[in-house]
Amino acid sequence: MKLELLAALNAARAERRLAVVVTRLADGEQRLVTDPAGDPAEADIREAIRSGRSGVAGDVFLAVHRPSPRLVIVGAVHISQALAPMAAMTGYDVVVVDPRAAFASAERFPGVDLRAEWPDRADLRLDPFTAVAAVTHDPKIDDPALAAALAANCFYVGALGSRKTHAARRQRLEEAGVPPAAIDRVRAPIGLPIGAVSPAEIAVATLAEITAALRRPQETTA
Repeated sequence: MKLELLAALNAARAERRLAVVVTRLADGEQRLVTDPAGDPAEADIREAIRSGRSGVAGDVFLAVHRPSPRLVIVGAVHISQALAPMAAMTGYDVVVVDPRAAFASAERFPGVDLRAEWPDRADLRLDPFTAVAAVTHDPKIDDPALAAALAANCFYVGALGSRKTHAARRQRLEEAGVPPAAIDRVRAPIGLPIGAVSPAEIAVATLAEITAALRRPQETTA
């Protein structure tokens, strides 16, 4: 790999940007693709990005460099105690944020990146490779986090609560200046509809929905 290409790849990694190294099998010629639009191998690159898998596609080899997925859980509640370790086991970098110090304690979340801060004041580094699950049921905590997640184009944005609760949430977000089309992206009630009742079951439904949004975005767009 040429030094210029390697430097560009390292820069993309540092900035948590998607990058694909396309290598022509015939002669080893390489190019770095950060936006597949218009590339001769656009369709194959998009499929490799979707799956996250590197491999041969026609006459080229596609090496996919996709930032590791992150999950920001807003609310150090019982659901979060189940969701955080399950998500970490699945490969997500997990952050739990909650300004309520009594909830956001190391005893309740051992080994978790825990932030006892307001979500809109914490350095959460939201980006398109981050999922945000708001589960406090407290608008003062959840709403700013949801607005920030939508503005950052996070690949998944979900919130706990009934449809009635979400209708009120939508009104608040619109009044706060969040575009209605962006609010449409919020998955609420959170999680796949599996009839979940307990905090652990809700965590399972939520993680499944997040992973579907990561792996099959075209099929799960709200």
